[in-house]
Amino acid sequence: LALGMLSAIRRALEFISRRRGFNFSMQDIPAEDKATYDMICRADTVGVFQIESRAQMTMLPRLKPRRFYDLVIEVAIVRPGPIQGGMVHPYLRRRQGIDPVSYPSEALKEALGRTLGVPVFQEQVMQVAMLAAGFTAGEADGLRRAMAAWKRKGGLEKYYDKIVQGMTARGYEREFAEQIFEQIKGFSEYGFPESHAASFALLVYASCWIKRHEPAAFLAAMLNSQPLGFYSASQLVQDARRHGVEVRPVDVMHSEVDCTIEDIDTKPAVRLGLRLVSSLRSSSAQRIAEERHRAPFDTAEQLAMRVRLQQHEMKVLAAAGALATLSGHRRQQVWDAAAMHAAPELLEVATVGEAFLELPAAPEGEEVLWDFASTGLTLRSHPMRLLRPRLNKHKLKTSRQLRTVVSGERVRTAGIVTLRQQPSTANGTVFVSLEDEEGSTQVIVWRDVRDEQRQVLLGSRLLAVEGRWQRQGQVCNLIAERLADLSHLLGRLSTESREFK
Repeated sequence: LALGMLSAIRRALEFISRRRGFNFSMQDIPAEDKATYDMICRADTVGVFQIESRAQMTMLPRLKPRRFYDLVIEVAIVRPGPIQGGMVHPYLRRRQGIDPVSYPSEALKEALGRTLGVPVFQEQVMQVAMLAAGFTAGEADGLRRAMAAWKRKGGLEKYYDKIVQGMTARGYEREFAEQIFEQIKGFSEYGFPESHAASFALLVYASCWIKRHEPAAFLAAMLNSQPLGFYSASQLVQDARRHGVEVRPVDVMHSEVDCTIEDIDTKPAVRLGLRLVSSLRSSSAQRIAEERHRAPFDTAEQLAMRVRLQQHEMKVLAAAGALATLSGHRRQQVWDAAAMHAAPELLEVATVGEAFLELPAAPEGEEVLWDFASTGLTLRSHPMRLLRPRLNKHKLKTSRQLRTVVSGERVRTAGIVTLRQQPSTANGTVFVSLEDEEGSTQVIVWRDVRDEQRQVLLGSRLLAVEGRWQRQGQVCNLIAERLADLSHLLGRLSTESREFK
């Protein structure tokens, strides 16, 4: 599960090393960096490892990680095991000082002290069984095996009598013993060992530090590692630009195969790579970069001849706007590429005999359509910004406007669907992320609304939502009551949403 992020971190560290002029490795990342934890507590974690999911981002402002071990707990507690076992809210209430931290015995304090008396890790469950119920080490390991076999239901029931009777025989209340067993049963729905959570937490911290302090390197590395995680290339680029990262378009005169960092000595910018151009063969992208390093291209025709590109590949590059330096705006690029009727071999001895035709530039909406169709993202106006005059007529608020709304107020909003998630632990609830030109809005669709409006919920690319705004501290959600499909407003725009269980 971590291999993709390990590759992304390695690529980011290589960018950082080149920029700083020395080999910068994971061990050089400063520990316990305040700015990094500030970012984490804001749930500003798009693209990082593990804590980028909807559930984790909802938990972060509540748990407020401030040190490495907090991240270990964060990684482990947002799992079906602790959730089904009812550990999440007791832990949060104790951490926030709402409930006192208490232990049924000094023996259990030894096992549960580091998690405020609430079992979070598999090892703690084993310790509780040994300390409170009299399990031998071998029996506790059998319990661990039963918990680890989380896809096989009912494997823990045989331990009920042993746990409850063992605990009551040692002076624990039966109610508490049964509560412990229910928590242990929760771990059969998938819980983490502490060591596993700690290794994941290390990658969480490293990816967060890079995102906070080297955002250009983070973006370039993530784009070069796609597909990876919850977010598309478009969402990663939009998030980076909102954080001040300059992103430059694909250009045959500047782009390498992969995304790269430019202006290393000043504020770094990300140059999109040829790898993002849809339908361009990797071998052709490699030849473009290699041939340009020998000598720059003077014209699109020269590019086609030297790299021996077929006409359809020239059209693909033109559609992506990658010939801008050679041919000007996109309509001109597409026209010039389409005018290359001759095969590449003949271009070396024959010039195109057609008269030059200068075309007017395309309107921005058309350019955005080309962008998404050819690279899956745009560096121009967000599609929602272009639609905003029409959306305003229906009093649909932006994500930024929603942040000023008081809890309980009835509101309307709309956005491009970027994520739908229906966790097995959510009892039929669907979580939806909507993106507009100013950020994201998190929508909760309860089961009854889901059942009544399933087709709109699952089929919309552009979704309008009316409901109640919910604010709990820094965590904000829109509780959906009515849904409307506005996908027709997007026309031919190709959008992508990630579907997760």
